[in-house]
Amino acid sequence: MDPTLVRVLYVASEVAGFAKTGGLADVAAALPRALAERGLDIAVALPLYRCIRNGAEPLEATGLSYRVHIGNREVTGGIVRSQLPGTKIPVFLIEQPDYFERDDPIQGAGLYHFTRPDGVTTDYTDNALRFGFFCRAVLEALPLLDFWPEVIHLNDWQTGLIPVYMREIYTRHPLGEFKTEYSRIRTLCTVHNLAYQGAFPADNVPLLGLPWKLFNFEELEFYGHVNFLKAGLVFSDLLTTVSPTYAREIQTPYFGCGLHGVLLHRSAQLTGIVNGADYRIWCPANDPFLKMRYDESNVAEGKATAKADLQKSLELDVEPQVPLLGMVSRLADQKGLDLVNRAAAWLLQGGLQFAVLGQGDLRYHRMLTELRRGHPRQVGIHLMQDERLAHLIEAGADMFLMPSLYEPCGLSQLYSLKYGTVPVVRATGGLVDTVVDATEVHLAAGTATGFAFVPYTAEAFLGAIKRAVTMFRDRPEQWRSLQRTGMQQDWSWNRSAAAYERLYRAMVGAI
Repeated sequence: MDPTLVRVLYVASEVAGFAKTGGLADVAAALPRALAERGLDIAVALPLYRCIRNGAEPLEATGLSYRVHIGNREVTGGIVRSQLPGTKIPVFLIEQPDYFERDDPIQGAGLYHFTRPDGVTTDYTDNALRFGFFCRAVLEALPLLDFWPEVIHLNDWQTGLIPVYMREIYTRHPLGEFKTEYSRIRTLCTVHNLAYQGAFPADNVPLLGLPWKLFNFEELEFYGHVNFLKAGLVFSDLLTTVSPTYAREIQTPYFGCGLHGVLLHRSAQLTGIVNGADYRIWCPANDPFLKMRYDESNVAEGKATAKADLQKSLELDVEPQVPLLGMVSRLADQKGLDLVNRAAAWLLQGGLQFAVLGQGDLRYHRMLTELRRGHPRQVGIHLMQDERLAHLIEAGADMFLMPSLYEPCGLSQLYSLKYGTVPVVRATGGLVDTVVDATEVHLAAGTATGFAFVPYTAEAFLGAIKRAVTMFRDRPEQWRSLQRTGMQQDWSWNRSAAAYERLYRAMVGAI
């Protein structure tokens, strides 16, 4: 292997093209591609779910197997090989049917949880063992595949035990050759959303094959539970999160979700890197879902065509001059749906239109259904995943709403900028780092790209929307300038990949 080439194993619980529930999957598909384009030797590892087994991507059996002690039994696993779609990047799929091939949307069974007959979503009771096995299996696979990375890049709680197992088991491997190889590996842990931590009852510690000595407040223990994400934060060599502002926020009690003390202790090892937008997929100039593709030169015509298509698709009045607000989101408290609910009366009384795509908490499904029932020509909703509609909202909406309570990075605002759909955001996390508020100063400097508000109140949210609507209706030339400035921003993955490459090289001493 070229001594200047850094080899990385990118480990995640979901990867777009194979399995996806949210933004992590998009990142896990796009960042490895961007890193490979920069010349890094990279592979990806994730569980082999049922949706992958039955999916479109070709799978290759390796015949490799291993055994891992979980609880009082020995669990056998395998390795299936594939490639990241459209690339030659190897993907190693951890096979264990009992743990991972239970997802079935028809039955309400997902990757991490299932929906009960009463509509309540519940985590699988054995998630600790499922993803503890996954962490062990990734490390077991390395000698079988003869793939020895210099860096293992972890993502979120599902991968958090990898550096723990590395220290406690694999750097003490009875075979000296393997012991040396494991000891050379460095780990980087990325937090995509600190609120999701993988905290489980303490009795899982021995079931996971870990010694009780680690169950202390400095290592794995968290309010009487074993915490997978805390394990990753404590045991990894370096830490990243998905924007500089979020990196600062999570070191405070308000945003730290109980782990701010750990993050403060490790602040010297914590870096914020804004996620990228995959412009191969999210770009109006080459978007196959649009009837008319467009760029900065014909943004007015392109968006007008998309807007009419969106209004027809959601059975809204086809009115080109009516401001159309879009939202593509997981329907959860984090995303500011309570502010949307409180602002809805003013929005609808003002004649605005509202298009929402998403799924999540049942109470928000009901809220949006009631809005649609009361205003069928102004409110359009689609409460399930729909890739075409997601692209159509990004292109056809005039403004894109992200009133998040907190937002580690956010990808939708990056897509909106590229599509000339002006984002209206709460100034938190990655939204601060990527959207420049249309103040008079920023407008005069030509740097404004959207509208932002700070207090988490319906009044502040409405204030930002009113500023946006006023410009849209009364100052069309200024609005076009704002759109074009947003479309000119470069939030490509190459920029993010360059920052990760610098961290990798620093970790392995290659610079």
